[in-house]
Parts: sequence; C-alpha cells; structure tokens
Amino acid sequence: MTAEEKLHIEEKVVEMIKTVYDPEIPIDVYSLGLIYKIDLGDDGTLNIDMTLTAPNCPAADFIVDDMRMKVESVDGVTNVNINIVFEPEWNKDMMTEEAKLELGFL
Repeated sequence: MTAEEKLHIEEKVVEMIKTVYDPEIPIDVYSLGLIYKIDLGDDGTLNIDMTLTAPNCPAADFIVDDMRMKVESVDGVTNVNINIVFEPEWNKDMMTEEAKLELGFL
C-alpha cells in the first residue's frame, strides 16, 4: 500500500468515525476528542485507540460496535482493533471548538 493510498483510506476512516455518536451527547466521538490514535498498517489492519467521556459509560458497547461496523466498511480496511484507553483522561478541552460551541462551553 502506497503512502497516498494509506492517507486516502485514513481520511475515509475519519469520515466514518465522524458518523459515530454517543447516544447521550449530540456530538460525534471524533469532535468530542475521544479518538486518540488511528493507525493503519500496510496490511489494512486498523488500530484505533479511543476513550470515553466516563469510565462507566453505559453506551460504551454501542459506540464501539457502531464504530467497528462503520470503519470495517471502508475499502482497504481488512481488520479493526478498537482499544478503549483511559490515559490520558478525557476532558472537555479535547473537544473541537465546534463541539464546545454546540454544548455551550464557549
């Protein structure tokens, strides 16, 4: 896989992640700053490190399953590993400016 192909696939992955929402918050998980790492291997294996707004998030399984289904649909992605991490701890400063505005933090 060339660097250009890899970049194109990663861009498509980000587009798909931006369609994944926490059902309790009307902002996508990417804009919330919950995605810490997106790493696409040359074999098409996609590794995503993400966190949750709270360690005991009741929607965690829903969010992970929704993300897996969506990013697996991207051409060039052959396998998906989603790792839930809690370091660094998420805070509202990790959100995009648009998300902060939408939620009234600005």
